[in-house]
Amino acid sequence: MLSVIILISVNTLVQGLSRIDPLVSTKGGLIRGLQSEDGYAQFLGVPYAVVDENNPFGPSKPHPGFKGIFEAYESNECPQIKNDVTSGTLDCLTLNIYVPNIADSQRRLPVMVWIHGVGFTKGSADSDGLSPKFLLKHDVIVVAINYRLGAYGFMCLDIPEVPGNQGLKDQVLALRWINENIEAFGGNSKEITVFGESAGGISVNLHLFSSYEKLFQRAIIQSGPILTQIWKRGSSYNTAPIQLAKELGFNTTDIHEALDYLSSVDAHTIIKVANDLDDTLAFLGNNIVTVPCLEKEFEGVDNFLTDNPRNIVSSKVRTTPVIIGYNDNESAHVYESLGEGYYKSVNFRYFLELGFDFDNDLDDAVDAVRLFYIGEEEITEDVKGDIFDFASDFTYGYATQRTIDLHLRSGASTVYQYIFSYSGGRNLMKVWRNMNSTGATHADELGYLFDYKIFVGEPNPEDQLVIDRITTLWTNFAKFGNPTPEKTELLPIKWEPITQTSRPYLDINSDLTLGSRPTHDRMAFWDLFYKFYGKYEI
Repeated sequence: MLSVIILISVNTLVQGLSRIDPLVSTKGGLIRGLQSEDGYAQFLGVPYAVVDENNPFGPSKPHPGFKGIFEAYESNECPQIKNDVTSGTLDCLTLNIYVPNIADSQRRLPVMVWIHGVGFTKGSADSDGLSPKFLLKHDVIVVAINYRLGAYGFMCLDIPEVPGNQGLKDQVLALRWINENIEAFGGNSKEITVFGESAGGISVNLHLFSSYEKLFQRAIIQSGPILTQIWKRGSSYNTAPIQLAKELGFNTTDIHEALDYLSSVDAHTIIKVANDLDDTLAFLGNNIVTVPCLEKEFEGVDNFLTDNPRNIVSSKVRTTPVIIGYNDNESAHVYESLGEGYYKSVNFRYFLELGFDFDNDLDDAVDAVRLFYIGEEEITEDVKGDIFDFASDFTYGYATQRTIDLHLRSGASTVYQYIFSYSGGRNLMKVWRNMNSTGATHADELGYLFDYKIFVGEPNPEDQLVIDRITTLWTNFAKFGNPTPEKTELLPIKWEPITQTSRPYLDINSDLTLGSRPTHDRMAFWDLFYKFYGKYEI
């Protein structure tokens, strides 16, 4: 039991849990949580910051604390659209904290901080009923962050009031809160590992290159390389408030007037209008308010990122062990369900223009990519597997290789690479979308790190083995900075970090296998492509 927690018996049911409530004394006041039947305490919806009511699109402020006991019984989410319905509240800058019962002041546990994904526009600390119980069995504390999304989190206007990256700055305040308060929960503030997937992985990666202080000791980046082409910002983002206001019937050419008006509008309305203006997926088009940006510097304003990470040599990168990787069929979830008509219209040019501003060489570049991936074949559904490979390589595989190179240039000495390729009963995206593609697509690994409401019953033996292996790898890394500190029956391999001359990686499948330079022929093609066309990169 936590020696810093007062246990108060309560003979009631909250959210279906029969409980003995834990009460924790933090620097901001007392927080009462719930006792889970699975052997851990959970503190849901713990506030770490507040949104400025007068400027909800600008930086948030640290939470002032509680006068009484804060009852941390319910999680929440920031404004977003789910299944075409708006939900969430701006009173959303909160944490979900999960603590194994063995934690105490004499045995402080490592802390794993989860940053959710879904394109900087959706998701929450407990998206789709997420439970970290598989990780908690390894005696780590898990904390999940809510941060502002869409227009409220990523409007970037080149003005001091809304400089940009507000959602990432929310995460900074969350990490500061965790550093200052996690010991009250039995956590070790000197052993914090931040991990995230997709937009969450990009967030983790960007924190390593940000101008803020170092707030964690280790990082796990899942399908989130920063040198990817999937979060290009449209040229119209500086006028986003004017466009949003116009859609709501308020006409002005003054950004400040537009912001003042928008600040008075219900958050659900703002999110709906912004979503309608961004008429393509956040990862695939010219969006005005849904991705990180490079900020303009202003006196007295804290910046998260003001220069392209390609130009930054980061001391945080040099001193932070990292696991980075992706799934072997990342892009299948986007294209598998599309019919023959789509494949007849596949446009390699569109993809390349997401990352490059070509002059007269565009046709040659498009031809080179087409010939490498599909040869002279007509583009039909018969070659959709090759299309999957191209899209996965362009947005994840080669982007990960370049991101690793960037880390090495900053002097990183401990970078572990993986590929997740297991296809089983808990591949999250494939279950959601009833997919039949081979391997693992985007977000599939999450079903083996976390439990979700979509999964009914106990995992089958094969899935359980993958759960045991990946959660052991991840928690070993959180504890020791090494995913395989020793060979065991469960982990009969020694996963070595990358060096300047060696590129080992771990393939996480029904078996664990070690390899060198994944999809080497395809990566070699992109090496040559960037050699010829890298000068046109945006």
